Amino acid sequence: MKKRILWCILCVCLASTSLFAQEPTLLSGVHDTEACRKWVDGQMEKMTLKQKVGQLFIYTLQPVTNQYSKNVLRKMVDDYGVGGLLFTGGELRKQVQMTNYAQAHAAVPLMVTFDGEWGLGMRLKDTPSFPYNRVLGCIQNDSLLYEYGKEVARQCRLIGVQINFAPVADVDNNPNNPVINFRSFGSDPKRVAEKVAAYVKGLEDNGVMAVCKHFPGHGDTEIDSHNALPELNFDRARLDSIELYPFKKAIEAGIGGVMVGHLHAPSLGEGPASISQEVIMHTLIDELRFHGLVVTDALEMKGIAGHDDVCARALIAGNDVVLSPRNLKKEIDGVMSALKKGRLSETDIDRKCRKVLSFKYALGLSSWKKVEEEGLAEKLVTPELLSLQQELSKAAVTVLKDSSSLVPLDLSVSGTVLLSVSPSLSEAYPFYHQLKQTFPVGWLHANVDSLDAVEARLRPTQRVLVALHTDKVEPYAALLEKLAKDKPLALICFGDMKMLEKIPEVVCHASTVILAHSDEKFVQRHVADLFLDNAYADGRLSIPLSGLFKAGAGLTVDPEAPRQYSPEDVGMNASILLQIDSIAEEGIRLKAYPGCHVMILREGLPVYNKCFGSYTYEGKEPVKENSLYDLASLTKVTATLLAVMKLYDEGKFGLTDRVSDYLPILKKRISRVLQSRIYFSMNLGYLPTGLSMRRLWI
Repeated sequence: MKKRILWCILCVCLASTSLFAQEPTLLSGVHDTEACRKWVDGQMEKMTLKQKVGQLFIYTLQPVTNQYSKNVLRKMVDDYGVGGLLFTGGELRKQVQMTNYAQAHAAVPLMVTFDGEWGLGMRLKDTPSFPYNRVLGCIQNDSLLYEYGKEVARQCRLIGVQINFAPVADVDNNPNNPVINFRSFGSDPKRVAEKVAAYVKGLEDNGVMAVCKHFPGHGDTEIDSHNALPELNFDRARLDSIELYPFKKAIEAGIGGVMVGHLHAPSLGEGPASISQEVIMHTLIDELRFHGLVVTDALEMKGIAGHDDVCARALIAGNDVVLSPRNLKKEIDGVMSALKKGRLSETDIDRKCRKVLSFKYALGLSSWKKVEEEGLAEKLVTPELLSLQQELSKAAVTVLKDSSSLVPLDLSVSGTVLLSVSPSLSEAYPFYHQLKQTFPVGWLHANVDSLDAVEARLRPTQRVLVALHTDKVEPYAALLEKLAKDKPLALICFGDMKMLEKIPEVVCHASTVILAHSDEKFVQRHVADLFLDNAYADGRLSIPLSGLFKAGAGLTVDPEAPRQYSPEDVGMNASILLQIDSIAEEGIRLKAYPGCHVMILREGLPVYNKCFGSYTYEGKEPVKENSLYDLASLTKVTATLLAVMKLYDEGKFGLTDRVSDYLPILKKRISRVLQSRIYFSMNLGYLPTGLSMRRLWI
C-alpha cells in the first residue's frame, strides 16, 4: 500500500514538472504578474464581444502605401478590430510605413507577424537572407542555430514584427514532397528537433515569438496543402516517432506558438487537422500539453476549401488565432452566428482573447513605439550579421567522402587542374584564385561543345578538381565519369545537393565529394582552404541522397587533428572488420599472446586501429598505439611473404611450381625426384632417409 502511495506521489510530481517545463517561455515571466493582468483586464473591459472576436483574426495584405490600401487597412482595424497583420512580399520601407499607420489607428496594439523561414529576405526585397533549413541541417554546432534565431529576432524587432511563422518542424522524409523539401532541417526527427529547439530559443530569448509548423507534420506527403488536402496515412506509433517528435521537443523547449496545417491524419482525427477538435484539443493541447498560441495555417489555401464557416469551426476545434481568411467580414459574422447558436461560448472567446492579449503584453506591445525608418537598411546589415551568415555557410560544408585523401592536397604532386562546370568561367574564380596563391593549378572551363577538347587536355593530368556551379550537369556526366575512373577526382558541389543525384556514376567513382551548398565567394575560398589544410569542416548530410549517401554521412577535416577514416570511405564493410575484435580477444583468452595491436590500411588509409590485452601475461599495463616493440625474425613475413603473395596474385607462378624453374642455379643441385620426395616428406613432418638440410642446400 505504501509503495502504491509513493508511486502515485511520484507520478503527480513528474506530471507537475512536465507541465511547468512545457509552459511557453514568453509567458512564464509575465502572465501571472500584476502589471500583465492589469493591462489585459483594461483592454478586455473596453472591448465588445465582436471586438474580442476580431482579436483572434490575423489579416493579410500587401505592403502598398496608396490611399486605397490605407483605407482597407483602416477598415480592418477600426470596423473589425483585427488582432494582427501579416504582410505579403514587398518593400521594406512600405511595410514599415503601413505598420506604423496601422498601429497608430489601432485601439488595441496589433501583433505584426512575418513569414520568414530563412530571414526577412524570404518576403522583403533587399533584406538579409540565410541558408535554407536543409543546408542548416548539415551543421553540427547547434549554438549557431541559436545565434541565427537571435539575429532574426533583432531584425524583426527593428521593423516592428513580433511573431515569426518559423521554424518549419516538418521532417523531410519524402523526396517527392512538392512543398516542404528544402524548408525542413532534414530527414532525422531527432536532428530536426534539435535544430528547431535551438532556433526557437534564439528567437524567443530575444523578444520575438516563434511559431513552428505544420502540425501534425507535412514532411511525408506528395500533395501541397496550398492546392489540395494531403493525407498522413500512418499509425499513431509512426506519427509519434517521426512527424510529432519535433513538435513535442519544441513544446518542451517552451515555444510560444504552433501552426496547425491543413492535413488529414486519420489516426489522430477526421477531417483537416486545422479544424479537427481531436487533433488540436485532444492531441496538441491535452496530450502534448501545449499551452501557447494555436494558429491555423492560412485559411485561403485550397487544402481547407469547401468548408463553410471555416473560422468558426477552427475556433471551436481549439485554435486561438485564425490566419488569412478569404472574406474577413463573412468569417467574423460566422463566428458571431456560432456564438448566438451556442456552438461557441463567450467564455471560450474571453479565454482565447486573454491569451492573445497576454502574448501581446509579453511581446512588449503594451508600450509600442513607432518604427524608425531613418537608416533602417543600414541597421539591418551589420558586421555581426555578415559574420554570422559566413559562419553558418562554412559550418554547413560537408565532405561526403575522400577515398584518395585529396583533402588536404599533397602539394608536392604536380599536374592538378581545376575543371569549372559553370555558365561562365567567372563563377569559379574565387576558388581558383585561393588555390593559385599557394600552389600551381591549371584551370579549364567545360561547356557542352568542347567536351572532347577538355578530355584531351585533362588526359595527362595527375588529378582533377571539378567545381559544379550549375544544376544542368547531365551533359557532363560521361566525361566526368571517365575522368573519375582514370585518376583521383574531387567533385565539389557549389549548389543544391540534389544535383548529385543526377550524376550517380560520377559520384560513385569520384575520389572526393564535397557539398559546399553555395558559390558565395567566401564559401569558395573556404573550400579551397580545406584542400590547402587551412580550414575545418564537420558538416553531416541532412537528408539521404538516393543510392549515394545516407543521412548523417560526412567526414571531419581538422588541420590540427589526425584524420579519421571509416571503412566505408574506401569501400570496406565496418561490420566485417568488427569481427576482428572477437578473434583478437579469443587469442588472448587462449593465451596465444598476452596482447596485440591490429591496424589495417586500405589505399594507404587507416580503417581499423585497435589495441587489445597487455604486454605480458603477468603484466597489467595495457597495449597502447604508440608503444615500441623489440622485434626479430620479421624478414620472412614482412618482405618475402608479401612479395610472394603479390606475385601469386599477379599470376606469375603456381603454388606447386618448382623453385628451380625460377632459380636455375638449383636445377643442378636438386633432382626432380628428390624435390618430390622433399615436398611430400615436408608435409609428413620428416626428411627422406639419408637426407639432411645441409646436403639439400649445399
